[in-house]
Amino acid sequence: MTFSADQARQDRGFSRRSAGGPAWQFLRGFIKHPVMVGSVIPSSKILIDKMLAPVDWANCKLFVEYGPGVGTFTQHILERLAPDATLLTIDTNADFTDYLNSKFRDSRLIAVTGSAADVGEIMEAAGHPQADYILSGLPFSTLPPGVGPRIAEATADTLRPGGAFLVYQFSPKVRDFIAPHFERIDKGFEWRNVPPATLFWAWKD
Repeated sequence: MTFSADQARQDRGFSRRSAGGPAWQFLRGFIKHPVMVGSVIPSSKILIDKMLAPVDWANCKLFVEYGPGVGTFTQHILERLAPDATLLTIDTNADFTDYLNSKFRDSRLIAVTGSAADVGEIMEAAGHPQADYILSGLPFSTLPPGVGPRIAEATADTLRPGGAFLVYQFSPKVRDFIAPHFERIDKGFEWRNVPPATLFWAWKD
């Protein structure tokens, strides 16, 4: 599997699949890949602000987002990201990748179609040996067998010391996947989201 940062950036103005607004794109993605989309409703700004609060943006050079969907988090990450930093998004759904490339005209964004389990290879192809922060809203409890543990392990391997895996879920079972790889895990809860979400910040010490 090979990925090119240049290929990911090219033809940003063209998208064969981006017709319709974000709500339609999100619903269509949920219908096509229900086990890969955590909720049919995009995350609230309250959840987004709380999830991203611990990030040290001044010292963040690479932020990775798993399952960006229609870019609900993506937009807020780009607003906070330093001018010389990079946001790498990874989604198994090419419709979402095309949509992001047409929606965001930002050279800091690299949107890739692929599996989060291959994050190390994807980062290497983009020229980044380590990530500062990795965000995921993937529904770990409904992923195909073996995929969740592989994603958790690959995430821990690619984070820099002091970096964090930021996870928001609608089931607390995700902790079973990340606990073997992270000694320090902070937990939160946001009931002002539909549905209410459990939040985890797993730190690589």
